[in-house]
Amino acid sequence: MIAQLATMGTAPTQDQTLDPLPNIVTRKVKGGNIDVHPSEKALIVHYEVEATILGEMGDPMLGERKECQKIIRLKSLNANTDVASLARKVVEECKLIHPSKLAEVEQLLYYLQNRRDASSGKVEVSCSKWCSDYLEKKEKSSKPKDPPPFEGMEIDEVANINDMDEYIELLYEDIPDKVRGSALILQLARNPDNLEELLLNETALGALARVLREDWKQSVELATNIIYIFFCFSSFSQFHGLITHYKIGALCMNIIDHELKRHELWQEELTKKKKAVDEDPENQTLKKDYEKTYKKYQGLVVKQEQLLRVALYLLLNLAEDTRTELKMRNKNIVHMLVKALDRENFELLILVVSFLKKLSIFMENKNDMVEMDIVEKLVKMVPCEHEDLLNITLRLLLNLSFDTGLRNKMVQVGLLPKLTALLGNGLKLLMKRALKFKDPLLMKMIRNISQHDEPTKNLFIDYVGDLAAQISNDEEEEFVIECLGTLANLTLPDLDWELVLKEYKLVPYLKDKLKPGSAEDDLVLEVVIMIGTVSMDDSCAAMLAKSGIIPALIELLNAQQEDDEFVCQIIYVFYQMVFHQATRDVIIKETQAPAYLIDLMHDKNAEIRKVCDNTLDIIAEYDEEWAKKIQSEKFRWHNSQWLEMVESRQMDENEQCLYGDDRIEPYIHEGDILERPDLYYNSDGLIAPDAAVSPDFFNDYHLQNGDLVGQHPFSSSIGVDGFGHPAGTPGRPATAYGYRPDEPFYYGFGSR
Repeated sequence: MIAQLATMGTAPTQDQTLDPLPNIVTRKVKGGNIDVHPSEKALIVHYEVEATILGEMGDPMLGERKECQKIIRLKSLNANTDVASLARKVVEECKLIHPSKLAEVEQLLYYLQNRRDASSGKVEVSCSKWCSDYLEKKEKSSKPKDPPPFEGMEIDEVANINDMDEYIELLYEDIPDKVRGSALILQLARNPDNLEELLLNETALGALARVLREDWKQSVELATNIIYIFFCFSSFSQFHGLITHYKIGALCMNIIDHELKRHELWQEELTKKKKAVDEDPENQTLKKDYEKTYKKYQGLVVKQEQLLRVALYLLLNLAEDTRTELKMRNKNIVHMLVKALDRENFELLILVVSFLKKLSIFMENKNDMVEMDIVEKLVKMVPCEHEDLLNITLRLLLNLSFDTGLRNKMVQVGLLPKLTALLGNGLKLLMKRALKFKDPLLMKMIRNISQHDEPTKNLFIDYVGDLAAQISNDEEEEFVIECLGTLANLTLPDLDWELVLKEYKLVPYLKDKLKPGSAEDDLVLEVVIMIGTVSMDDSCAAMLAKSGIIPALIELLNAQQEDDEFVCQIIYVFYQMVFHQATRDVIIKETQAPAYLIDLMHDKNAEIRKVCDNTLDIIAEYDEEWAKKIQSEKFRWHNSQWLEMVESRQMDENEQCLYGDDRIEPYIHEGDILERPDLYYNSDGLIAPDAAVSPDFFNDYHLQNGDLVGQHPFSSSIGVDGFGHPAGTPGRPATAYGYRPDEPFYYGFGSR
C-alpha cells in the first residue's frame, strides 16, 4: 500500500499524463434568420457556430457558441432584375441558407427591389409592421425627406444592439474612435425598432450629449453623427422630452450660427484670392493657390451642409411645439434660415424653405423675414428645375403674399411674369383634373386665372374646345357656370368664335337660356356675358343676330330691368352688335333696342350710362332718324338739368337773406346768366363749354364703322369710351365680380 502510494506520488514520466489529452475539435454551423440590410442592397444571414472539444474517448469536454452574420451584397439588383432567378442563385451559392427558405429569400429580394435607396433621401425601413407604419406616416407628411447616410458616415461594419457597451467605450477615446463609435450607434438609431432600447440606455445618451457639447468643433463628422442620432429620436413627438433634457436644440442653434459665420469667412477668403488672380492673371502661383483653396472650400461646404441639414431638420421637428418655436425665434432662427437661402444644395434648400414656410404664419416671424429681404432671395428660385423646391417656395410666397408690402415687393422684383410662365404646365394639370372630376371649385380657380392679361389668356386657347364641350344641359349647372365664365373671359381677337359656336352647337343653348325663368339668374347672366364676348367677332355677331337672339335679349331686359348687372351686360351686347357693319342694321332697323337705350341714357348707374352713350353715339352716326331722337333727348335732358340747377341756386341765394348780411359770393354775377358757361356742365361733363348750345352740336362728329373721324367736343363719350379704351376697341363693362376680365388683376390692398 505504501509502495503504491509512493508510486502515485512520483512525477509522471514523458509517456504518462494526469489526464488524457483531447484530440478532436468539432465545429457545427446552424442557420438562423435572414434579414435585409438597413441601408444597402444586401441580405444579412444570421447563423450560429458551435465549437466542441472532444476527449480521448469522444466525450464532449468543452463547448462554445458564437452568433455570426454574413452579408450578401446584391449590387446588380435593380428594378428590372428577375427576383426569382436571383433568389435561386443566392440559395445555391450560400450554404448557410437552407433550400427550404427559397420563398423567404425571394420575398426579401422583392422587398429590396422596391425599397427606396438611402441615397434618394427617403426614410429607411425594415420589414416589420411597426416600421411600415412609420414609413407611411412619414410619406404622408409634408415634411422634407429624411437625410440619407452622409459622406464619411459609412462604416464597413454592421452594428449590433448587444454591443452597445463596446460602442460607448469608444466615445471615451480619441476623435477617430469617437467618430467610429457614434457611426455604429447611428446605424442602430436609424432603425426605429431600436429607439426604445436606446432610450433606456442613459449612459449612452449622456455620453453622446457630452461628446457633442465638448468636441463638436473638433470634427464635423462627429457632430453630424451625434446630431443625426438625436434627429432619429426627434422624428417622434414622445421622444422630444429626451432631446430637451440634454439641451440638444439650443446646442444645435449654436452650431448652426457658428457654421454660417465660418462659411462667410471662407467666402471672404476665396473672394480675396479670386480678386488677386483677376488683377494678375499671369501669376501662376496665385492661380494655383486659388484653385487649391477653392477645391478645399468645396469639400468643406459639402460636409458643412450635411451638418446644417440634419441640425435644421432636428429643430424643425422640435418646432412642433409652439413654445419651443418661440424660443428658437428669440435665438434668431429666422435670420439663420434666410442666410442659408444663399446655398445651392437642393435638399438643404427644401428643408430651409419648409422651415420658413412653417414660421411664416406668425406675424413676428414674417416681420423678421421682411428685414432680411426674403423676397429677393426666393424670387431667384422661381422657376427652378427641382420640382419639390419650386413647390415649397411657391407655398412660402403664397403665405407672404398676404402682406401688402411683400405683395408690392413681389411685383417690383418681377415675380408675376415668372408665375405666368409657370402656368402653362400647371394649367394643363388643373384643367385635366377639373374636367375629369367635374369639380366646380377647381374650375372656379381656373376661371380666376383666365381673368389675367393676354399672355395668360393665350394659354387657354388649347382648352376652348374642352370647355365648350361642357356647355350642355347634361352637366351640373354650377360646373357649367364656371366653364361659361372661363370662356367669356377669353377676349382674344384671333379666336374663331364662329367655328366654336358651330362645332359645339352652342347657339340654341345660349338662346334657350335667355328665356326668363329658364335657368337660375347666375347661369343666365353668364350666358349674356358669353354672348357679349363672342360678339366681338363680326361673323359670329351676324350669326347670333340671324338666330333671333336680339329679341330674346330685349325680352330679358324687360324682365330684369331692376337688375343693373343684367342691364349693363345686355347693353354691352348691343354695343358689340352696332359696332359691326354686318349687324348694325339689324339692331337699328329691325329691333327696338335704340329706344331702350334712350330710356337708359340717364340711368342712375354710371356704368350703364357709359355703355349707353357709346352705343347711341354709333347709332346716331348711321341712322338719321334715330340721331334726331337721340339729340332731342340729350338736349331736353340737359336743358332740364340746367333749369333745375339754376332754380336750385336761386333758392339758395334767397335763403341767404334769411341769415343776415354776411356776403356770400353770388351765383349770378352782374352779367347775363347765359354768359356763364360753367353752368352748362353736369356731373358727367357732357355739355360743351360754349355760351350757346343747340342740338346741332351733336352733328360735329361722325364715325365710320365704329371708328372716330374728326373732332368731338367732348372726349368722355366718343374719343375714349367710358372705360378708358379707344372707341375702336370696345371695353368690357364691370362684371358681378367688381372688375372687368380685361383689367389688370393686381390691385393695392385698399383700392377696392
